[in-house]
Amino acid sequence: MSLQPDNHHGVRRVVLPSGKTIEIVYFADQLPDDPSARNGTAPAEDLHVCPECASHLVYPTHWQEAGDNGWDLQLRCPNCEWDAEGVWETSIVERLDEELDTGTQALLRDLKQLAYANMEDEVERFVSALWADQIHPLDF
Repeated sequence: MSLQPDNHHGVRRVVLPSGKTIEIVYFADQLPDDPSARNGTAPAEDLHVCPECASHLVYPTHWQEAGDNGWDLQLRCPNCEWDAEGVWETSIVERLDEELDTGTQALLRDLKQLAYANMEDEVERFVSALWADQIHPLDF
């Protein structure tokens, strides 16, 4: 009975910041069953939630496609400085993208309200100065 090595493997290409591309070969005994298993302590479903402090502010700092059905992400929590890197299925990354879009819309809505409140305050001060005859042609 001869023992033949199991030659099943997977290849992952990584583009380095220098522009060089390297290939990482994973053999059958190293391949995770689930792509998200490579991410250590990172959350499995809600990528926007920090597993350390439960903050909902986790965002990607780097991303690239990882095969046909996954994304390689680097995640960071600005609250506790937690970070992780891993590969997640496209459906999970799409949920993260939806959460990021929702957060962006909330920030824009708050910005518009703040800008409106600031403008309203400036107009009220300007009108008060006009009525008090404190604005002169030299002010312009």
